[in-house]
Amino acid sequence: MKPSIQVHNIVKSYKEVKAVRGISMEIARGEYVALLGPNGAGKTTMVEMIEGIQKPDAGEIRINGFEWRGNEDRLHRILGISLQETKFIDKLNVRETLALFASFYKLPGSRISEILGMVNLEEKSTAYTENLSGGQRQRLALGIALLNQPEILLLDEPTTGLDPSARREVWKILMDLKDNGKTTMILTTHYMEEASYLCDRIVIIDHGKVLARGTLDELLTEYSAGEIIEFSVGSAFSEADFPAKQHIRHSKFEPNTAKWRLVVEDLVEYLPQLQREFESRNINLNSLECRKMTLDDLFVQMTGRRLDE
Repeated sequence: MKPSIQVHNIVKSYKEVKAVRGISMEIARGEYVALLGPNGAGKTTMVEMIEGIQKPDAGEIRINGFEWRGNEDRLHRILGISLQETKFIDKLNVRETLALFASFYKLPGSRISEILGMVNLEEKSTAYTENLSGGQRQRLALGIALLNQPEILLLDEPTTGLDPSARREVWKILMDLKDNGKTTMILTTHYMEEASYLCDRIVIIDHGKVLARGTLDELLTEYSAGEIIEFSVGSAFSEADFPAKQHIRHSKFEPNTAKWRLVVEDLVEYLPQLQREFESRNINLNSLECRKMTLDDLFVQMTGRRLDE
């Protein structure tokens, strides 16, 4: 069976800015894949080329085995798209907005009612779109993307700006959809938790290139062996003061939080040595946190900065 989406060596530039630099990937039918990276990483540009909105400068994109040129109508019918920001007609209500988009596919009124239930907007069906909350607008945008029962769903940061409760409402809709196993999804996001919760695989992108790809467990195992110790102390402390440096994979002082961050091979083995060092020098701990490596930690280790920077 051919993959739903095949991307081979895609390049895209805007004058002097190289937005995408040779990205390749394949996405299987029914798979949920997250494109994870900070603002400006190239995620949106990559998705817009998959959507057919933009053309790559070089490389090849195939959807269900078809390239865009000459197959536009065929491919538009199997895609569901939700952009970073959706503008609605203010004086149309929710049902009328869905009816407008349903008319493009010649869908019956029953499909509109199904979507209202799916995205939990029945009670808002007669409300003008201008009066919807941010979470309700995002659910409406997702409902529009799902109207034509798409084989492939492309969502560009669908929960940006939403509060945690509204974000989880969108997640539930997507997880319910995933259970049918018929929909392939690409999700761009800069939320680590969203990527790890929703998606089968994660592709980490920065500066237009793929840094890493795999399941969450694969990424953490392959790229980020180690465990985290974060602490702050009431006395001067430098990198030269750490004991057993051979067991430290990475160390960094965060001036904004006045905390040290260590990546060590074995937390249980190293922490007692660090504590003995503090005691021998009469150094008081202000804070101490120990934990397993997370996806956010992995991104910091790979790029030297946090995802939300």
